[in-house]
Amino acid sequence: MSVLKSINPVNEQAFAEFQEFSLSKVKKVILESSKAQEEWAELNIKNRINIISEVKKMILENKKQYAEIITMEMGKPILESIAEIEKCALLCEYYEKNSEEFLKDKYLKSNAVTSFVSYKPLGVIFGIMPWNFPFWQVFRFVVPAIISGNSTLVKHAPNVQSSAIAIEKIFHSVGLPKDIFRILIIDIDIVPDIISNKMIKAVSLTGSEVAGSKVAECSGKNLKKTVLELGSTDAFIVLDDADLPKCVDSAIKGRMLNNGQSCIAAKRFILHDDIYNDFLEMLKNSVSSLKLGDPMLNSTQVGPLARFDILDKIQSQVDQSIELGANLVCGGKKVGTLGYFYAPTILTNITKDMPVYNQETFGPVFSVFKCSNIKQMLDLANDTDFGLGASVWSNDNDKALSIAHKIETGAVFINDFMKSDPRFPFGGVKKSGYGRELSEFGIKEFVNVKTIAVF
Repeated sequence: MSVLKSINPVNEQAFAEFQEFSLSKVKKVILESSKAQEEWAELNIKNRINIISEVKKMILENKKQYAEIITMEMGKPILESIAEIEKCALLCEYYEKNSEEFLKDKYLKSNAVTSFVSYKPLGVIFGIMPWNFPFWQVFRFVVPAIISGNSTLVKHAPNVQSSAIAIEKIFHSVGLPKDIFRILIIDIDIVPDIISNKMIKAVSLTGSEVAGSKVAECSGKNLKKTVLELGSTDAFIVLDDADLPKCVDSAIKGRMLNNGQSCIAAKRFILHDDIYNDFLEMLKNSVSSLKLGDPMLNSTQVGPLARFDILDKIQSQVDQSIELGANLVCGGKKVGTLGYFYAPTILTNITKDMPVYNQETFGPVFSVFKCSNIKQMLDLANDTDFGLGASVWSNDNDKALSIAHKIETGAVFINDFMKSDPRFPFGGVKKSGYGRELSEFGIKEFVNVKTIAVF
């Protein structure tokens, strides 16, 4: 068994170590989780919701403490980390208010005396979570799953084990039976054994396309339900009648959230040529003025990338694209000698053979394109293997809606940048995955939609 380390991306120093679980320990945890789930499912839903109410209170009372764990572990600016904790509380509140209605029996018209659909838990659900939103990603998987009567096991990303353990302690400290939510400190080599275990009923993964395909393959062999939320190359489409100051401000927020390390970050900026020069100049001025530094300071807008390999990959994608003819407007390099800091970067003159055209750039890189008409903009937006989110900017809502309907993604935001919201279903199409999280759709992903008819 090896050790997982939490490394501060500001100073590259390890500050915590975690011993991996053995396979025998993992099997024991799965068995205990399965037994606990049977009792948990028998509880009235109000009792399960009450636990989530207590979780909400606890994270709000200690949000600075939890935010500092996030920032120390993966470099998110502290104000964004606080916002992440507050968003987890909003999710708890949303399901606190709506779960009972979502999961109540739905009566159907038929020739039976009585017929209805009942939503029953599946059992033990295995979640494989990413590092970029280490609290939010776990909460949006765990909260609806346990309210609906399932138990949950979570393998978090190797570099955010401090966040994982902190989350587990939150749920256990407010009275959730410990085997209803457990963290598995493991690396990827044990994942197939977990998925193939007969007590695991379904799998939820948020991560890369490669990870998603491997989990889908293993789950398919074992006939397990999966929900996959993978990467994307989200389009940010700006028409000639857009409100440019608002648009540029949102472009910065939409791309730079979490230091650019977000699957739903705007990545490809598709501009009408009538406003191209003005937008690009405003964007350059705004990007160049962003304050990069210690993410623990409230004044910092850009922190380090989470790991060296992420920094190395983004540098390679940018360098290769420049070698193939992309124009570097600003940035394009590591900042400083210590820490994983990367300068916010703008590239133009991008062609199909360049990595930044259709690969996901998981860092602060703006790929900017110029188009002369709406058809070109739509063709470019859809010329990708991914389809998670997009945004369209125009003062003509009818025109924007017409474009939104034709973009091949799981969501389109008009005159705002793409974001996740507990009230909206979240997920993608194509290689961005399948299934939905959040909203009523998310809580029903891991239930048995059971028909009962009385004749």
